[in-house]
Amino acid sequence: MTTRCCFLLAFLACCRGAPAEDWPQFGGPAGKGISSEKGLPVSWSAKKSVAWKLRLPGSGWSSPVVAGEKVYLSAAVVGRKSSKDAPSLVAFSVDGGSGKLLWQTELFAKARSSRRHSKNSHASPTPLIDDGRLYVHFGTNGTACLDLAGKILWKNEELIYNPVHGGGSSPVRSGEVIVFSCDGAADPFVVGLDRKSGKIRWRTKRPESSGKLFAFATALSLDLAGKKQVILPGANWIAGYDPADGSELWRAWHGGYSVVPRPLYGHGLIYFSSSFDQAKLFAIRPDGKGEVTKTHIAWQSSRSAPHSPTPVLVGEELYCVSDRGIASCIEARTGKLHWRERVGGNYSASVLYADGRVYFQSEKGEGVVIEAGKKFKVLSRNKLGERTLASYAISSGAIYIRGADHLFKIQAPSEGKEP
Repeated sequence: MTTRCCFLLAFLACCRGAPAEDWPQFGGPAGKGISSEKGLPVSWSAKKSVAWKLRLPGSGWSSPVVAGEKVYLSAAVVGRKSSKDAPSLVAFSVDGGSGKLLWQTELFAKARSSRRHSKNSHASPTPLIDDGRLYVHFGTNGTACLDLAGKILWKNEELIYNPVHGGGSSPVRSGEVIVFSCDGAADPFVVGLDRKSGKIRWRTKRPESSGKLFAFATALSLDLAGKKQVILPGANWIAGYDPADGSELWRAWHGGYSVVPRPLYGHGLIYFSSSFDQAKLFAIRPDGKGEVTKTHIAWQSSRSAPHSPTPVLVGEELYCVSDRGIASCIEARTGKLHWRERVGGNYSASVLYADGRVYFQSEKGEGVVIEAGKKFKVLSRNKLGERTLASYAISSGAIYIRGADHLFKIQAPSEGKEP
């Protein structure tokens, strides 16, 4: 092969660009709320930079997941054989290029539990894409696995418990199991389902506790010193579990309940919020054994800690937004506050970082974009005109936003084209 040919092949390879980044779970590729993509939109509106919007087939606050230019979601659908309190529970897929509905599969004909908070839904846990399979969870109403064409591979309806405000814990893979919490009004527990068959591999009771016992957090799967563990906050306690058998490795007391934010890991520390009533942000070392409350908590802070939105850890800084719209930037290793500013609105969606920017999405549908750094600088405010509680998904230079009625694809227009 001549030098000229080699140069040409290398040039063409560079022109193709990097492959599109999938967004396979709640929080993205590693569950951290971080995208490696460049050139994402900074400004948009109900019309500007909207590549397409699709009316959703049903209600729900599960966040979108994306694989191979296809978007996957869950929803609760009211039809002739179902009702608002007992809807049909479905999964569906949308073509990322055109915005057309590709398929919709009914998984459970009727939700057996109608209990949910006014801000919750029958379809709030975010699906998981793993190894060519789609895992969809509806709390006590059931869990299902499909292939990416919508064919049901297995279903599990054995995990019956009494929810307080509906479901919220999204499924996560750790080793050979799919893990989530079943933290209801009483007897809360964590479960590991065999990822191939859906059978219960293990079921572990939460640490003994009193008071309000419900929670909604999504697990974090880690490989620490060559050993896997699943970290999952619940009411009053956060604990690490062995995904092989569900045994508890360590636990620490935080004193909260109704915990929603997903834990984060960095700098040898787990960052998590205790949520209600008085939210506190904790940093704890996950390398202990037994109860480690007095020995492994590095720092804690109650200044504008989030009840619901998951923060994002970017390098040395932790970016948070409280439910009431107070954003903050914190030194992750020490808990020192760099800045604390009001961005306005109420928040449930998790924080996103991409390309030097931090994105917040309010419940009224306003996206606030700031510059990442130790100084607070707002870059844009973007009103979508629709209620939004779900978190962002990022893929192929686009932001996918689930609203109350529509799925939006937000993408900067191609050069020379009108938005």
